[in-house]
Amino acid sequence: MKLLRTVVVVGFVAATVFPAAADEITGAGSTFVYPVLAKWADTYQKTTGVRLNYQSIGSGGGIQQITNKTVTFGASDMPLMPADVEKNHFVQFPLVNGAVVPLLNLPGIKPGELTLDGPTMAKMFLGEITKWNDPMIAKLNPGVKLPDTAIAIVHRSEGSGTTFIWTDYLSKISPEWKDKVGSNTAVEWPVGIGAKGSEGVSNNVAQTVGAFGYVEYAYAMQNNLTYAKTINAAGKVVAPTAASFLAAAASADWAHAQDFRVVITNAPGDTSWPVAGSTFGLMQETPVNEADSAAALKFFDWGYKNGKKMATDLDYVPMPDSVVALIEKSWKEKIKGAGGSF
Repeated sequence: MKLLRTVVVVGFVAATVFPAAADEITGAGSTFVYPVLAKWADTYQKTTGVRLNYQSIGSGGGIQQITNKTVTFGASDMPLMPADVEKNHFVQFPLVNGAVVPLLNLPGIKPGELTLDGPTMAKMFLGEITKWNDPMIAKLNPGVKLPDTAIAIVHRSEGSGTTFIWTDYLSKISPEWKDKVGSNTAVEWPVGIGAKGSEGVSNNVAQTVGAFGYVEYAYAMQNNLTYAKTINAAGKVVAPTAASFLAAAASADWAHAQDFRVVITNAPGDTSWPVAGSTFGLMQETPVNEADSAAALKFFDWGYKNGKKMATDLDYVPMPDSVVALIEKSWKEKIKGAGGSF
């Protein structure tokens, strides 16, 4: 695999240049956002000399670490409810938008050659559709020769925001899934094998004929994995592309969402990718160390303003400038010592 679970971008910070700044930013959480954070971190270190130590351990782990105050920021693809944000004295804000794609391993099937809809994928994950030549899959793919191969479901084994995005989507399009399983960072899976991290899911799908799983799009592209097209809320067949991710992200009403809590799965629109989501930063209102907090805010400010092309090159959707202005206003109002830090 090309992706590592922890990025550490090292550099020397001269005290005469950055007298009050931390020389390392610590964070943990989402594997969904890891590819873009890694790219930002590499360029940011070269530009400023400040390094990022980010542990790609899953959203559940990120929430736990920021709750325990062992990192400066956590990253989660499941936005916390306002009551939880208030209870934990967090500040929550979106970092970037991206997408989850269904992965499969069927010899002879190329990326994007197969089309699946939400109800069919829900039945696959419920264990009700067990073969790739099932009539429901065949009906969606006339002319595609489907093998009599068993479906091997692969899902995340740990608390994961990618799992939240996937299960939130399935809950919206399948009443049976919503009733029996529901949506969360971790659920009681009816069938399948668990794998740790997006890297683990990618590896398992790549190595198992008949496998079916889900992963952030950047992992699928960087590792040449086979993905399926989907049918969106408008009933249109869509491919995972920058344009379809942007269409989904455009549905978000950030300005009117308390604590920026927006979930963009099953977004409206003819061109919207249905399994889209966002990664959210979580920081303490009263930081353990104000210099560390200020360094993290400077990094995010730089990423919002200078990392857009890097994000789009990885098929993420950057936050619009108007939303960045709202985010940075919330920092100044809510995070102690944030006023002049960026």
